[in-house]
Amino acid sequence: MKVRFYISALLAFFFLGYAAKAQGALPEMNKKIIEFVTENIGKKVDRGECWDLANQALILVDAKWDHQYKYGKRLDPNKDEILPGDIMQFEKVKVKYVVVNGNETTTTIEDMGHHTAIIYRVIEPGVFELAHQNTSFSGRKVGLSKLELKNITKGKYFIYRPTK
Repeated sequence: MKVRFYISALLAFFFLGYAAKAQGALPEMNKKIIEFVTENIGKKVDRGECWDLANQALILVDAKWDHQYKYGKRLDPNKDEILPGDIMQFEKVKVKYVVVNGNETTTTIEDMGHHTAIIYRVIEPGVFELAHQNTSFSGRKVGLSKLELKNITKGKYFIYRPTK
């Protein structure tokens, strides 16, 4: 019993320390983008298009970008650290989710033909909580959803770090 307690305490200390380190390591622009998103969860930003959330966040932080779909410095998720406040652009992406519940298996396919989202939280490498709008689950209001890169079966995605 004591061993379990000490292991649990050690793991909690490690994860809390990691989360605090990650939050402290955020570039100032990313912090401000996350603050903006947090203030707007459940609200419609601009016209409610997916692109509007990223556009308004980048205007707020005075970021330098092409005003199309290249939102700053392009990152490689296999080499670069991905942070909250980074922006994802999806092109013709299909995401396949398989949920096993007892004897039942449910498969859901999500299409993101041309979609923009902000990484709201990094759960672990390759697993993100996204903030986006103009989705089937939140409509034209900002909502959060989980994305595991390993579930992408088709298409391309790009991750950008906002820059000055």
